[in-house]
This record gives sequence, C-alpha cells and structure tokens, in this order.
Amino acid sequence: MKKWIKLILLVLTLGQATLVIAHAVVTDYSLKVTPIRANQPDNIELTFNSKIELGLSQIFLVRKGDKHELLQAETGSKQGQIIIHIPALEPGDYAIRFKIFAADGHLTEDVIHFSVS
Repeated sequence: MKKWIKLILLVLTLGQATLVIAHAVVTDYSLKVTPIRANQPDNIELTFNSKIELGLSQIFLVRKGDKHELLQAETGSKQGQIIIHIPALEPGDYAIRFKIFAADGHLTEDVIHFSVS
C-alpha cells in the first residue's frame, strides 16, 4: 500500500513540475522555407507552442558588430504566431534575438541566425 501511495505522489509531483516549467518554444519559423531577400522589406513568421503576450515581448534585429535594432511585430492568424517586420537588408549575416513572454507569464529568450544574399 505504501508503495502505491509513493508512486501516486511521484506521478502527481512530476505532473505539477511540467506545469511550472512551461515556456513559449518556437515550433516553426518561416526562414526555414523562405529566405529574406536582399534590399527589400520582408516579414518573418515565428510560431510558438503557446499564446504570446506580444505587448510585453521584445524582438531585435542583430547586425554585424552586435548592433541591436528593436523590430515591430504583430500577432499572426494562428495561436502563438507572430509576424516580425524586417527592414530592407543588405547581403550579410544577421540574427533575430527575442525575449518573448508566454501568456502564462514565463519568459523565453532565444536567437535565430540567418543570412541575406
């Protein structure tokens, strides 16, 4: 009997732990399929596994020399999707650095590197 109680408590504890460590994770992004074209404005779509509080989030374009530029974004048509507006870029290497707040209040920070050619 004690063995079953311990097992049940373990399962309940593990179940609670997964709720506590929930974060917004990128599940898909448009750069996988559609590269950014040189010298013309474009958009990057990011899809997360949870709802996003876009008003509390920050998204930066990182240029050579670690220069950060705050970008504008809007909510996409799907839950957890955001559309980032990218200015016209010259050929080169760049990154998108983001600090995203999930609707559950957790902060996720990540970087996605890409090239423009």
